[in-house]
Amino acid sequence: MEFTSLRFDRKVDANFYRTLRSRVNAYFTENNIARTANAAMVFKTVFFIALYFTPYVAMMLGWVTNPYAFIGLWLLMGLGAGGIGFSIMHDANHGAYSTNKYVNMALGNLMNILGANSSIWKLQHNVLHHSFTNIDGADEDINAPSFLRFSPHQKLRPIHRYQHIYAWFLYGFMILLKVLYTDFTQAFHYRSIKLVKTRKEFVELLMKISFWKVVYFTTFLVLPIIVMPVSAWMIVLGFFLMHYVVGMVMAVIFQSAHVMPETQFPAPPLSGKVDNNWAVHQLMTTTNFAPNNKILSWYIGGLNFQVEHHLFPSICHVHYKDISKIVRATAEEYGVPYNTIGRFRETVAEHARMLYMLGNRESLA
Repeated sequence: MEFTSLRFDRKVDANFYRTLRSRVNAYFTENNIARTANAAMVFKTVFFIALYFTPYVAMMLGWVTNPYAFIGLWLLMGLGAGGIGFSIMHDANHGAYSTNKYVNMALGNLMNILGANSSIWKLQHNVLHHSFTNIDGADEDINAPSFLRFSPHQKLRPIHRYQHIYAWFLYGFMILLKVLYTDFTQAFHYRSIKLVKTRKEFVELLMKISFWKVVYFTTFLVLPIIVMPVSAWMIVLGFFLMHYVVGMVMAVIFQSAHVMPETQFPAPPLSGKVDNNWAVHQLMTTTNFAPNNKILSWYIGGLNFQVEHHLFPSICHVHYKDISKIVRATAEEYGVPYNTIGRFRETVAEHARMLYMLGNRESLA
């Protein structure tokens, strides 16, 4: 089943989403609040960009040569990169940061200076993941390599029985692999399934990916090896650890929102018609976590309110906590699931339990 043939039933529970949108819109209108970024978001933007670039400048200028401090600066860059990805690039590529498309484009393209490609990310995340969440074969966020099983509809292999142990180590490689080659392989895949429609569009996409890869590796690996007054192996180690930190943090946050015992994994429909409303589907396949953890929520761009993000991706994340009250109350009123887990450590434990279940059971029924 090709993703292009999947369709949701707009008639099922249509009143739920209609009512919810009306109430959320009323919240912004009655409180005279813009749906986009506010002053706090601008401060966060400056902070994370500085956190990413300041250590780089300090190392390039030779201000830090102590091995431990040097590696520490690369790790700080990793935290800064994660903050940019979660809080800035993510909102901008959803058009949620600003009403000005050029501001969104500029901030969305920050992903290119993190080593991954923003055009590929928008196809994978905005188009596939947000449209067909947790549907095997359509949602690429759960289409993992064969040694990981993120859906009960994927083939169970003997190695999967240990994935609740080794998956955590592999998560750290997620961004590094994307930086090195999966942006290219995804481009070819998206061309094959007609998500990239024309040959001209495909060639332009490959050229963009290639250009930004050259810029990225020249800036953050080649020039440091030439300029920084430390051994090349330390620079390569720091470069690797930076990406490992980003990969680990991003994998845990995104997988903990969907690959959970609380979420559902609808089977890919043979007819091409999903017997559910899109909005209800998002609630069934998504879970919030740690809603009262302000520090975590600040760092990960409100993505612990994943339900609100999936329902209203064009709203800046600084508003998620407030509108979550509306979403939850409306879901309860219409008898629609609203999944949430209280604490982050419980979230991680639940994800580990889900990895074990998927690795040791053919079906979760």
